[in-house]
Amino acid sequence: MRARLIAVGERMPGWVAEGFAEYRKRLSHELPLELIELKPGNRGKGRDDARAIQDEGAAILAALPHDIHVIALDGRGRNWSSEELAEQLVKWRMAGRDLAFLIGGPDGHAPEVLARADQCWSLGPLTLPHMLVRLVLAEQLYRATTIVAGHPYHRA
Repeated sequence: MRARLIAVGERMPGWVAEGFAEYRKRLSHELPLELIELKPGNRGKGRDDARAIQDEGAAILAALPHDIHVIALDGRGRNWSSEELAEQLVKWRMAGRDLAFLIGGPDGHAPEVLARADQCWSLGPLTLPHMLVRLVLAEQLYRATTIVAGHPYHRA
């Protein structure tokens, strides 16, 4: 099983890029993680934010392979503890499909993206910078793989 992180936004800050790269490396054997960065829609004075969300949604949907299990990160999604995420990982592996984790732009996902998602996952009630979400996602996926493998990284 392989995973893709499809994220709106480009050019992670150095410290985020370093952290993401570290967890991506740690995941390389258990859950290879590919990052696909998409250009944000045009926003600002005189711009239509709804159009930006729609453009981002179209780009996300275009980046999805046909037969992939889609998990959209969304504040209205389901909260999983690290142990529950590990249980999800086992279920996803048993289903035998690759995974796509989706991070939308600053205004969230287009309705079409949420409709395409097989699951919606919330990292909690806090509002996090989208670049930081990439790092948190990678770390939590690594943590889930170590829980499943019985590795001592997770101490709960």
